[in-house]
Amino acid sequence: MTISILYLHGLNSSPASLKASLLQRAMQHLGLGDQLRVPALHHHPRQAIAQLEALIAELGRPVLVGSSLGGYYATFLAERHGLPALLINPAVRPHLRFDGYLGTQKNYYDDETWELTADHVGALAELDVASLQDPSRYQVWLQTGDETLDYRDAQAYYRGCALRIQAGGDHGFQGFAERLPMLFAFAGIPRHLWQDIDLSALN
Repeated sequence: MTISILYLHGLNSSPASLKASLLQRAMQHLGLGDQLRVPALHHHPRQAIAQLEALIAELGRPVLVGSSLGGYYATFLAERHGLPALLINPAVRPHLRFDGYLGTQKNYYDDETWELTADHVGALAELDVASLQDPSRYQVWLQTGDETLDYRDAQAYYRGCALRIQAGGDHGFQGFAERLPMLFAFAGIPRHLWQDIDLSALN
């Protein structure tokens, strides 16, 4: 079976983000670039989920890698389709966090502006997963220095999963390149393809 990875970026992020770019370079380096998808997700949750559902149908059974809000989306999709998911500083119940934030938003990478509305928040609430069916399908990476999300929320929600909690860091997740071997192992990419490569050099 062909291994594929679907990367889900966070709110106001893009395929040009540091983690997404590192993963794309690493997969190209391994000769597996065609097995990775990093879509530019629409800012509205319903449209983003529709994009991701189409890619899951194309890829079959991809490994989901989700960062921040992408981690929230990945959790919903992993539960719906029974997929493995690696989550990086994932958002937990983000629909409860937007009080006072409705209005104009700007993408960090392409300067696109858009309006965050109550409909966005309602759509996020529709994706909430009360509890995980099979925590063993998940690996969750958290850094305690996350300045955007309190890592303890994810630590509690994903308590039955394989948690990797690192002191310090930030919301962008410092040291991601050095962690790529863990990602590849989780995804089932054969060890001989990456064990002798200095992936930190991709930074």
